[in-house]
Amino acid sequence: MKQTHEREALLDDFADRSFFQIADGDYIAARAMYRAKLFPQFLSASQQAMEKYLKYVLLLNRIQATNVRHHLSKALAIIGNSKKVQLSFTDYTKEFLQRLDSMGRFRYGEVSSTVFDRDLLMLDWAVWEVRRHCTRDPAPARVQIQHGVIPARIRIPGGYLEQILDDTAHPAREALLWHNLFFGRRKGKVRMMDRFMSTNSPLSVNPHILDEVVKYVHLPKDVQEAYRQLNHNHKSAG
Repeated sequence: MKQTHEREALLDDFADRSFFQIADGDYIAARAMYRAKLFPQFLSASQQAMEKYLKYVLLLNRIQATNVRHHLSKALAIIGNSKKVQLSFTDYTKEFLQRLDSMGRFRYGEVSSTVFDRDLLMLDWAVWEVRRHCTRDPAPARVQIQHGVIPARIRIPGGYLEQILDDTAHPAREALLWHNLFFGRRKGKVRMMDRFMSTNSPLSVNPHILDEVVKYVHLPKDVQEAYRQLNHNHKSAG
């Protein structure tokens, strides 16, 4: 029995330090990247944060998920099928997670990407909703977002984000608070940034070089299949 308790405690510690704490850091890094207009890095850090939050939920609830890798949709499906956790997200969060899954997990320009002015708000919204499930306490998950109402304060004991909020001298605190309606200053509204970025992947412009590219670098099979189809369509149209 003692060994079982020790093992469970060590698993919890691994989950906390490897996923939850780093996810909080990735979230703040994503906000800093958005503020600096480093939009591809914003998408990547946002996806990394969400991936780690979901992997924390999986391990915290002892749900086996060794094949998730970088796919948010796989993590969400496994959590849902396990019946151990009832995730509760608004359509805004679902849409943002889908966009991160289609763009944010590609860190080398493999696919084209777009960032809108509202995406910082969407990130904050999604983190607030996903993070409610990063605890065994069922109370935070019962708190819902109401349109037109300032989101409720939710504190997860031991969270790195909470430590930064409480430390007024922490160098990451400003990046966390900046225009943050969900975790920052309670002004009742935030100003949307006038920012838009759309980037075409090199392969979307020149899909015919795919076979040469994959001689030297790894590309996911689904990406290769998509560009082979695009190249075929280009040839057919020509």
